[in-house]
Amino acid sequence: MGRHHARVYAGHQACELVGVMDSSPERAAEVGERHGVPVFQSEAELIDAGVQAVSIAVPTTLHRRVAEPFLRAGVACLVEKPLAENGEQAEVMKRIAEEHGAILMVGHIERFNPVMRAMQRATQDGRQVVPRFIEVHRVSPMTFRSVDIGVVMDMMIHDLDVVLWLMGGREPSDIRAAGVKVVTQHEDLCNARLQWDLPHGRCVANITASRLALKTERVTRITGENAYIKIDYGAKKGIIIRRIANEIQLREVAEQLRRGVDLTDLKWADLVNYEELAIDDTEPIVAEIEAFLEAVRSGNPPPIDAEAGLVNVRVAERIVRAIQEFM
Repeated sequence: MGRHHARVYAGHQACELVGVMDSSPERAAEVGERHGVPVFQSEAELIDAGVQAVSIAVPTTLHRRVAEPFLRAGVACLVEKPLAENGEQAEVMKRIAEEHGAILMVGHIERFNPVMRAMQRATQDGRQVVPRFIEVHRVSPMTFRSVDIGVVMDMMIHDLDVVLWLMGGREPSDIRAAGVKVVTQHEDLCNARLQWDLPHGRCVANITASRLALKTERVTRITGENAYIKIDYGAKKGIIIRRIANEIQLREVAEQLRRGVDLTDLKWADLVNYEELAIDDTEPIVAEIEAFLEAVRSGNPPPIDAEAGLVNVRVAERIVRAIQEFM
């Protein structure tokens, strides 16, 4: 991911790419040469050069070690997901950022997927969806990246961020999970059931993540009291069915059923009025970095701040513990 961050910074008019740093001298030299910037050997060198913002795209287990010098120097950090390898490390990073007035944003890139941005536009201004059941499938073949962590921290964390955002940042009341180790030393497949007991009613999210599939699928279905939304991240497509759009027809159907009318010839699709989400073509990482740069310029909290990153990690840890109980 680091080379993609460098590419976006180098081509963006709102900032200047100062340089790159990598544990691989060859990779650093390649990216530096491509964008005409120097290679730095340490965090201290970058800080001395006066860098104002950095992207940190290193293995999760190194996030705190690499980010801490920058945060203590007040340098804004965009840390690739997840924020840290565990809740304790994430909490330390959050505290350091707050103590030194540093912007800390987490790179949960699915929040910037065009279909997700389209959903946000379609559900604002009084048209919010109140989720009651959420079903998520995120599966792909093994890439042999991020094998230092399990599928929960590697893949499911994307969907945890979205689901927790939909639930207003609240942690689940209850978590059940099952997982299996197949190739790595961590879970490579997981199914988790998250439940929220809220004043307006219960909401359940059923999330499946696997890095053992033969195909890639990233689909989320949200059933609410007032609407149904389907999001296909990979295809960048989505639909929304609003209850108000077909409420009259459904009432008529319900009345006919009560009277015993034979409706077997009625096609369900004819009763459903749906709209396709209006998708733009902005690259997710560009939208993510623009949001980060705007937070740096304005001083306002970024859209996925340290608190959101911390909650995501805490819930992921609870899922991993539930898997261990299952095993």
